[in-house]
Amino acid sequence: MTSTHEIHSTHEVSNQVPPLVGHNTAGDPALREGIEREGAAWALPEVDELGRLAGSAEAQEWGRLAERVPPRLHTHDRYGHRVDEVEYVPAYHQLMGVAVEHGLHAAPWADDRPGAHVARAGKFFAWQVDAGHGCPISMTYAVVPALRANPELAARFEPLLTNREYDFGLRDPETKRGLIAGMSMTEKQGGSDVRANTTTATAQPDGTYVLRGHKWFTSAPMSDLFLTLAQTEAGVSCFLVPRVLPGGERNAMRFMRLKDKLGNKSNASSEIEYDAAVGWLVGEEGRGVRTIVEMVNMTRLDCVIGSSAGMRTALTMAAHHASHRSAFGKLLIDQPAMRNVLADLQVESEAATTAMLRLAGANDRAIRGDEGEAALRRIALAVTKYYVCKRAPFMVNEALECLGGNGYIEDFDIARIYREMPLLSIWEGSGNVAALDALRALAKEPHTLDAFLAEAELATGADARYDAALDRLKKEFTSFDDIELRARRIVEQLALVFQGSQLLRHAPSAVADAFCSSRLGRDWGGAFGTLSPRGDLDAILERALPA
Repeated sequence: MTSTHEIHSTHEVSNQVPPLVGHNTAGDPALREGIEREGAAWALPEVDELGRLAGSAEAQEWGRLAERVPPRLHTHDRYGHRVDEVEYVPAYHQLMGVAVEHGLHAAPWADDRPGAHVARAGKFFAWQVDAGHGCPISMTYAVVPALRANPELAARFEPLLTNREYDFGLRDPETKRGLIAGMSMTEKQGGSDVRANTTTATAQPDGTYVLRGHKWFTSAPMSDLFLTLAQTEAGVSCFLVPRVLPGGERNAMRFMRLKDKLGNKSNASSEIEYDAAVGWLVGEEGRGVRTIVEMVNMTRLDCVIGSSAGMRTALTMAAHHASHRSAFGKLLIDQPAMRNVLADLQVESEAATTAMLRLAGANDRAIRGDEGEAALRRIALAVTKYYVCKRAPFMVNEALECLGGNGYIEDFDIARIYREMPLLSIWEGSGNVAALDALRALAKEPHTLDAFLAEAELATGADARYDAALDRLKKEFTSFDDIELRARRIVEQLALVFQGSQLLRHAPSAVADAFCSSRLGRDWGGAFGTLSPRGDLDAILERALPA
């Protein structure tokens, strides 16, 4: 006797949000307006091309796979020979290939067009399908100005660092079609205090140096070249250390383990030991920190770009969800409380993006010799890196909550973005380091404050709340007593005034008014979604929806 089993449907799937695919991640109005304003309108077609690819199902799958299948360390081969290799899934290489092909790495240094570095910032913002591979891309961008302290090394390697071809694999770097660079600075005992480093470098008769010691964080260890700090008799010095030596022999860099990180899992971060590794001096002996500071400036800018991009991506996901999900009789985006939350998130995102693009423009002009823009970049970058990277985890957390329980599930990519955000506040100087660096700039280079205030004064007269905030800020500098105790307070005010000045001059009036009312006028609560009901939330929300 046979039996049949009827399949019964217990329910129908309804009121679920469709996947967010087929959009243009470069469609953010604040991004596009800033790219044009800062002199890179010519790059918008390529930014759009990259934005459409980033919004595709294919690229999003690359990002998910690279995150879900993290890199694996192989210290030895099957026979017991030391190999020190890191294996990545193909999706990681797809991401790297696109980034290099579109010039997100060092390509702007070989581009004489005004706005080349702004264009690169716009593309880096748009290509945020995976944050992990952005780390070696960022370091490759940042290595060039530091490497120029040794013209001979720059002549050898800069053409390969700027070439738009991704060529993975351990080979003599001068035989490859393109190179990726990393940095290796911090150690167990010192962290951000690199002057406490114990790794040594000993000069050799042939002009090279031999390095011995350990590094606590070396990200992207399969890169071709590394800027490394080590102690000589003259003090902390900077060296270029290749993974493979000229002629093909592997350099003596030993990988101890890969870090098990909160996020950024597609990027391998390692502990390494130099066991008589060969390096070349970059800059003067004993001036390694000064030599590498230009690299740090560039990677700090990328921390701001990455945070701004993560904030915008999370907002886009929240707005998309609210536009399709119904509750209590209408779409979430039509619920007054949700509208206030989304509008508040848009204000936060737009302030970060607008400030970031002003910094990208200052960076571009500083590189071309504009001393005033270099002074503004020096202080405004430090304070914006501190504040925007601090705000990003809070904002992404609120955006995640807009998805309810789904936001907490790894299947919904906003959870991955949330895990990425704390890193950018830590990398290149966590909160106190960034704040104190800003104060050091003001103390050692008073013209940087003059440049900042000149920029801020351009927005005065447009909003009384902004003018009052600028006056409060100026009063912070009437006394330098206990200034380190006030470091975060001062730097936060600097960052907010900088954002406010940019929004008042360049953003729609509804956005600028909401920012000044909440962030500067203090008509705001302790959480997102507490904007004044008198603001034009409709006009703000129009800029939040995905393109």
